[in-house]
Amino acid sequence: MTQTDDFVLDVTRIRDQVRQKMDDGPVTETFGRDPQKVIDVLNDVIATEVVCWLRYTRHAISAKGIDRAQVSDEFTEHAKEELEHALRAAERVSQLGGEPDFDPAKLVQRSHTDYQVPADTDLKALLESNLWAERIVISTYQEIIRWLGEGDPTTRRLMESILEEEEEHADDLTDLLGV
Repeated sequence: MTQTDDFVLDVTRIRDQVRQKMDDGPVTETFGRDPQKVIDVLNDVIATEVVCWLRYTRHAISAKGIDRAQVSDEFTEHAKEELEHALRAAERVSQLGGEPDFDPAKLVQRSHTDYQVPADTDLKALLESNLWAERIVISTYQEIIRWLGEGDPTTRRLMESILEEEEEHADDLTDLLGV
């Protein structure tokens, strides 16, 4: 039995569908997820990333001890990347027709991680609290990616890109802990 790999694209049908729904932005008939659910999930990602940015920033500024400079530099780098993650997720929310939710009163409630502040002189505890948060983020983002699947490949790729950087953060923290 011979199998063919013919690809036939009905451009006329696609053009007609697009004309009918011009106000929907990038959300087309082929979007495989509920756009509002994706927006809700991304707003939780925004909250998570902002809380991580706040935690890393606080730890970078207040860290004390013999290895302070190295640890503080790493926290500062991670903080910048966490903020960039939040902004990238917010841009995707906007593309999907939603409103990015940066409401400070709701951030901690929606975040996958919490805002821990160990003693500033305990660099190991600061590193461990951030590693703990990174591991939670890695697990939750992996679940989001699996859920998105082929239903929203653009958001999935965004989340995969963010996940890759979160895994690098966890690796950096593990190295600093000497684990």
